[in-house]
Amino acid sequence: MRKIDIFDTTLRDGEQSPGINLNTAEKIEIAKQLERLGVTIIEAGFPASSPGDFDAVNKIAGTVKNSIVTGLARCVKNDIDRAWEALKVAEQPHVHVFLATSPIHMEYKLKKTPDQVVEQAVEAVKYAKKFFPLVEWSAEDGFRSDREFLVRIIEKVIEAGATTINVPDTVGYATPQEYGDLFRYLKENVRGAEKVKFSAHCHDDLGMAVANSLAAIENGADQIECTINGIGERAGNASLEEIAVALHIRKDFYQAETGINLKEIKRTSQLVSRLTGFLVPPNKAVVGKNAFAHESGIHQDGVLKNKQTYEIISPELVGEGEVPLVLGKHSGRAAFRDRAQKLGFELSDEKLNKAFEEFKKLADRKKEITEEDLITLLTEQSVSIENIPKFELNSVQVSYGTDNIPTATASVTTPEGETKALAATGAGSVEAIFNTLEQLVDSKVNVLDFQVTSVSKGRDALADAVVKIRYNDVTTTGRDSSQDVLEATAKAFVDAINRYLFHEKFVKKHIAQI
Repeated sequence: MRKIDIFDTTLRDGEQSPGINLNTAEKIEIAKQLERLGVTIIEAGFPASSPGDFDAVNKIAGTVKNSIVTGLARCVKNDIDRAWEALKVAEQPHVHVFLATSPIHMEYKLKKTPDQVVEQAVEAVKYAKKFFPLVEWSAEDGFRSDREFLVRIIEKVIEAGATTINVPDTVGYATPQEYGDLFRYLKENVRGAEKVKFSAHCHDDLGMAVANSLAAIENGADQIECTINGIGERAGNASLEEIAVALHIRKDFYQAETGINLKEIKRTSQLVSRLTGFLVPPNKAVVGKNAFAHESGIHQDGVLKNKQTYEIISPELVGEGEVPLVLGKHSGRAAFRDRAQKLGFELSDEKLNKAFEEFKKLADRKKEITEEDLITLLTEQSVSIENIPKFELNSVQVSYGTDNIPTATASVTTPEGETKALAATGAGSVEAIFNTLEQLVDSKVNVLDFQVTSVSKGRDALADAVVKIRYNDVTTTGRDSSQDVLEATAKAFVDAINRYLFHEKFVKKHIAQI
């Protein structure tokens, strides 16, 4: 069996999806889960792009030990310097540098000749090798590049010290046969190809990212770059879970394996979905809620007689199996801590106690505490904002009737410890809540997006609310949950305001340090 390295770029390319804005705590939580999942390389961000990205990459590099941590950099010395500052604490420092190589990108974006592009790529790799033992070089828009030029520039960067060569289909234009042919051509024609790993990075604009990635493996690719749930720019990236499971189920055909801990797939998918606010479509392969559902009578009859009649993937394979519910309103802290640890959460005593208090409140109101409920409560605490004064929602009440004007009242404790009573009206209950809580700050808050989803099943299911706002030219996303959708909405709005406060404090601190 060939070993295929999995390069996860959820925290870099995935976070570039419009509408996703993860803070450092959330990125660290995802990175730790990716480590449990068993990915070879975690691309933690683009250190030179912002203070927040630098901080997240640096903290992840110092936290993760069993996966290689990398950061993205343009073929520019300053980017490489920032990447080194962020990643020098890593177990195996790795940098990912890129430069466009297609005619359209070189002419219109870079405004450089092919010779100038080769020179810049070589100089960047040589410079990166002064610091990093592992240097990946990417030919941005590689698929639409001239093949002979690709051979030329790849040979040069290998000579300069690159250890991995990535040939992306940056705009999702390739077909599987064409993309596979490109990898075979490069492996056969590049001098020194045997000294490096060849990597595939596919986008899903035409819905072929996974198929193209698998075609690359068939034709000699050693590494696949992908994201959890396929999130990413435009239509997204190749889905890690689909590639890993496809190689496992069809190992008879591909003769390749990834080393991914498949039982962690469902949990990883849920965590990324919750923290990004991007819902997983019900019909999504491997991790969608309908992936193992059967409604047709013919299908149900077959599955009851033998699951393999209609299931080529068992739910248990990806961690979808039933987990015994041993926690209830009479459970103690010891049992709760044990379950939290088994679910992969490492919480401080303070955060664990807060999660336990919320669990007890929920257990008094809800008949059945599901695995999804526990993950939601624990995730909220694991990524909660710490060490800054913040607003706390004490209570919210909404008066609504078809013939009345919806009115919301709320009690909030301010960062200074003062209790405020607020009230406002709106065209509907949600707008009334937003108008009420907007009074916590001194100018208009624009609500860019608002979503409420059910965490589990039944009438008493938890509601998970996501509110994306823009205030003072800063965009933040708040999340929270409750059995009541309006309470969850109010808590999520307050969380978004608190994240703005966190952003302001972090930026000012960073500027002061500079």
